[in-house]
Amino acid sequence: MSVVGAIFSRVVGRTGPVADLAADRNSQSVAALLQRLTRELGILLRNELALASAELTHTLRKTLAAAIMAALGGIVLFAGLLALLAAAVLGLSHVMTAWLAALIVGIAVCAIGAATLAVGSRSLRAQNLKPQRISRSLSKDKDVITRRKT
Repeated sequence: MSVVGAIFSRVVGRTGPVADLAADRNSQSVAALLQRLTRELGILLRNELALASAELTHTLRKTLAAAIMAALGGIVLFAGLLALLAAAVLGLSHVMTAWLAALIVGIAVCAIGAATLAVGSRSLRAQNLKPQRISRSLSKDKDVITRRKT
């Protein structure tokens, strides 16, 4: 924005902070400009690394929560399988209504476990794991740098 303001102030002939900044840049030596460029690139790099770190931490937390949910779903599904096995054993040994109750409980536990497992595994898809903000930010930085070179 300051470069646009500097160009605008030159065209219009206005003075003020933008014009002073442009005049200050014009009066700086090449060494001072290179030093400033190095300092600003360092700041940009630190900011990009901080953004990447924050985004990866956030993504890892989401991934851990989804993995825990998937593991819990698997455990509940296993408990449902055990209940179904108990129902089969009761059904074969007694041929009474007790097995029907165990069968209904087993099916309900399996349904809950399958739903929990589906929610957890859906959260673990690859597109949910890709850091998007840092990708956009680095793309913008690349565009700015390539635009200045040409």
